Amino acid sequence: MPATAETVRAFRDRLGLPGLVDVHTHFMPDQVMRKVWDYFDAAGPLTGTEWPITYRHEEEQRVGLLREFGVRAFTSMLYPHKPAMAAWLNAWAEEFAARTPDCLHTATFFPEEDAAAYVARAVESGARVFKAHLQVGGYDPNDVLLEQVWGLLAEARIPVVVHCGSGPAPAEYTGPGPVARLLARHPRLPLIVAHMGMPEYTDFLDLADRYPEVRLDTTMAFTDFSERFTGFPPGDLGRLAGLGDRILLGTDFPNIPYPYEHQLQALERLGLGDDWLRAVCHDNAARLFSLAG
Repeated sequence: MPATAETVRAFRDRLGLPGLVDVHTHFMPDQVMRKVWDYFDAAGPLTGTEWPITYRHEEEQRVGLLREFGVRAFTSMLYPHKPAMAAWLNAWAEEFAARTPDCLHTATFFPEEDAAAYVARAVESGARVFKAHLQVGGYDPNDVLLEQVWGLLAEARIPVVVHCGSGPAPAEYTGPGPVARLLARHPRLPLIVAHMGMPEYTDFLDLADRYPEVRLDTTMAFTDFSERFTGFPPGDLGRLAGLGDRILLGTDFPNIPYPYEHQLQALERLGLGDDWLRAVCHDNAARLFSLAG
């Protein structure tokens, strides 16, 4: 059954939270989102398993559901899979953020000649977070065509959510190596590792230990669905507590094969305490994005 607002509200009320901040939600142009859903329906090679979309609704209803759940800020994670696509996606995302004030204005990029120019335009227009998908995009984050982009985002201190782990299937440039080389050149880059770096959890926790601007989002990690394939190492649970100020709630809404509240329940059953949950589900991201209240 899809999540009910009451279930999520009970979670928030128990913790005394003013709401949730979800840094990993997907909103895209309708024709792009439907192609993404078609890919999941076909169990494509990057998923390789049955993946029912729980919240296959029209855009307005999806936004309404997040509001019912008490998500006070969310993102429109979108990403190109080929050149000459990112600038168009950015234009759509700017318009979406303008009519959806609780969406953090999101943008993206791809290694191409004009990447630095359109990323600069997105920053000037108010982009607050970027998305990079090394698995779907199939590119090296160390591509020379992205060097100015990373430098600009590091200087502007704008977070980048990066799908760089090798889950659910490895690609040429996934894994900790490419990101480690990137951070060696841009140690102040505010990087958010999507999916906790699944399945290379330990390696990406190591990078977070080494670089204080590296954060991790919880997207799909610890859930029953993911634990069947790539269980989180029990020996690293203590490290989650130690990095509690740099772990952020992410869910992958609407493209999840279970109800929204399951991500919250998966975090709660880690047993890391209410203070940790408050920080992860609200306070860390509220501080990162300077959300009022």
